[in-house]
Amino acid sequence: MARIAGVTLPPEKRIEIGLTYIYGIGRSKSNKILEEAKIDKNKKVKTLSEDEINKIRQIIEKREKIEGDLRKEVSQNIKRLIDIGCYRGMRHKRRLPVRGQRTKTNARTRKGPRGHTIKKIKAT
Repeated sequence: MARIAGVTLPPEKRIEIGLTYIYGIGRSKSNKILEEAKIDKNKKVKTLSEDEINKIRQIIEKREKIEGDLRKEVSQNIKRLIDIGCYRGMRHKRRLPVRGQRTKTNARTRKGPRGHTIKKIKAT
């Protein structure tokens, strides 16, 4: 059972994919880390030796900002945008799409479920 940066990596996955379970590490960073550690990316997580896990752990601690630190930085950046009152900050505050997407239709994940209104039918 490999545990890196407070995250338990899934033992049946290849190490290339397993590292992506850590917040802040995607496929390209995962490949760079494994290349630097000289570990085969097709190796399963459960077959890694303790020495290899320590190599990966040291590289990540040395080079990458991950998990809690990264989440904290992202939330501080959003808070800063809201505080200075810029357009992007206002969009974050109103829980609307930030990057120029349309909102007349779509944007349901950001806006939440549709608020259906009941149409009044005139009695004739």
